[in-house]
Amino acid sequence: MNAPTEMNCLAYRRAKLADPQRISAEARAHEAGCDACRLFARRVDAQEARIARVLDVPVPEGLDERILLAVSGRRQMPWRAWAMAASVVLSIGLGVSVWQGHGRYDAPRFAIEHVMHEPESFTTARLADPDQFRAVLAHFGGELTHSLGHVRYMKLCPGPEGTGWHVVLDTDKGMVSLFLIPGDKVHVPQTGTMQGYRALAEPAGRGHIAIVAENDAAVAAMAAAVRDNVRWKI
Repeated sequence: MNAPTEMNCLAYRRAKLADPQRISAEARAHEAGCDACRLFARRVDAQEARIARVLDVPVPEGLDERILLAVSGRRQMPWRAWAMAASVVLSIGLGVSVWQGHGRYDAPRFAIEHVMHEPESFTTARLADPDQFRAVLAHFGGELTHSLGHVRYMKLCPGPEGTGWHVVLDTDKGMVSLFLIPGDKVHVPQTGTMQGYRALAEPAGRGHIAIVAENDAAVAAMAAAVRDNVRWKI
């Protein structure tokens, strides 16, 4: 029987790069007897440690949205580029909510489910800046002429056809969630009720808006405020 062929340096380095922490016994034997490959291994392990330290740094809350809002200050930035940037940010997993698919798109239901899956939106102050809200509306195709209420919370959220925004406003009717959702899914007003929440979705801007509150009066008041105080440019 022929003796097994010893691993050469090229095979060792391929194995080390493929899975630095789990190399075979044969590879470890080669490393023990090869000064050049031991040095190579130390460099790979050091690089792996640096990557681990970088990934272990916590990401500041709202960093994804702040990046996009900073970019939004450039007036020439088109909506398509804004949406693409948002998609890139979301793709690296910076804490976004998930919209569950149920076949046919039911805009009021999806908005209510999103509110139910994000209860912190009513108790947490997040990007609560009226100027940033104006910037978000502008990129969605709306010009805010008068206040809709006190902005308490804003967060990027994936929708059925792209990245939208979940905004919570404090109004004289109570707290109301306003979603700005891009795409072409809603063509006529739709209403829905679920788990004590009321919702209205209607075409607006570069897609549709959805309004969610715990009573019909708050939904109706926000819908009227949007119609009176937002000038849609498209």
